[in-house]
Amino acid sequence: MREVKGKRGDKARETRRRIIEAAGALFVEQGYGATKLQEIADRAGVAVQTIYFVFRNKPSLLKELVDIAIAGDDEPVPTLERPWFAEITAAPTAESALSTLVTGTRRTLERVAAINEMVRAATATNPEIRELWPERTDPRYTVISTAARALIGKPGANPALTAEEAADTIYALLSPELFLVLTRDRAWPPDKWERWAYDTLRFQLLATDTR
Repeated sequence: MREVKGKRGDKARETRRRIIEAAGALFVEQGYGATKLQEIADRAGVAVQTIYFVFRNKPSLLKELVDIAIAGDDEPVPTLERPWFAEITAAPTAESALSTLVTGTRRTLERVAAINEMVRAATATNPEIRELWPERTDPRYTVISTAARALIGKPGANPALTAEEAADTIYALLSPELFLVLTRDRAWPPDKWERWAYDTLRFQLLATDTR
């Protein structure tokens, strides 16, 4: 009986994954409003009723898609509690903290930048989407400001910078919008973007003798 339940659980997770992947691809390709649930079902290889059963409605599917894209998985663990972020706070120097932050942000942006652009466009014409994220505080800024405070307090940080100035600089340079400008519009490979972002932030955030 346990083996049967386990197989059912695996099948349910696989079905959920296929639906989310299909939704992400179609939302980015066509836009949220133009994408029909039947199209998502067809691409995922499931009945449209399955989408309703698993996610209830289209906005709920969008929210789960965004949450998973940000986290990288469907585990209910906030970014601030993720192992890669813990490495930033535990790093011995500002330089190593910055390197970890840029690498971790690149991995996140590869998953979420195009989805973020789609959500912003969809929010302008679909009021129900705004209700999915009622908090006024930008969660991305919360993560970055926490990282900035940790970095500024480590050896090798630029002593002239405040944590707020550091956070604003990181927030701008590691933005999804700028990531898309360079990796999509200008066709930079993501590893080139990562090197550029690190070098640029290193000059801004680190003390002169560590640059």
